[in-house]
Amino acid sequence: MTTEKADLAIARADRVMRQLDERDGAVRAAARRERDRLNSGLGRTVGRIGIAILAISIVTIGIGLIKPIGMFGFLAAIGVAIGVAALLAFSGKREIAAPDVPADLPNGQMVQRFDSYLFRARRMLPAPAQTEVDQLSAMLPPLRQTLERVPAGDPNAQDARRLMSTHLPGLIDRYLHVPQAYRGERDGEDVSVDQRLIEALAAGRVALTEISEKLARSDMAAFETQGRFIKNRYSEDRIDG
Repeated sequence: MTTEKADLAIARADRVMRQLDERDGAVRAAARRERDRLNSGLGRTVGRIGIAILAISIVTIGIGLIKPIGMFGFLAAIGVAIGVAALLAFSGKREIAAPDVPADLPNGQMVQRFDSYLFRARRMLPAPAQTEVDQLSAMLPPLRQTLERVPAGDPNAQDARRLMSTHLPGLIDRYLHVPQAYRGERDGEDVSVDQRLIEALAAGRVALTEISEKLARSDMAAFETQGRFIKNRYSEDRIDG
């Protein structure tokens, strides 16, 4: 009996550690994707600053060739360049806010914005909700690859876009607006704010899983049709005939 209890305890510990490892892996992967996005955004910001400074320099030189601007004019040009650089730099800062998703934004970029939003909002959520967010984040890279091949007007793609651009970010934003002291209070269905958040995140994750499966089955069906066509069209019997 003691041995069986020990085996059960070890198995339970292994399962818990495996779940923690999987969750940590999802967090690390999400952090790496966010770091790549930030590095890419930083490069674009630096490029815009460089172009702006170059344009100001060209204008300053042009004016100086026509009419001397003197020391004060030169200092004014430097001040304008610094101001524009600061404006561009601060405009690149990212806040925890629902992603802005224009209707014509490609599916792949839409998934990236949602992924970035989840990563930034995760630390503001309770631990059980963070687990749901981690599972959602782990789904996004393969879902992005699938949605990039699907037209934006596809019904499944539209459902995914609504979930990732409106419903789930809206849920998290509304949760963050609830004062901390009130998040444990229960509503008319005896559900706390924290529990409602976790349940809704889980429902969204299940919905995205179902959408991903539908798209995968559609790809499988298209592959089967193409394979059957080639087999019938170029089968050995038909070639011999």
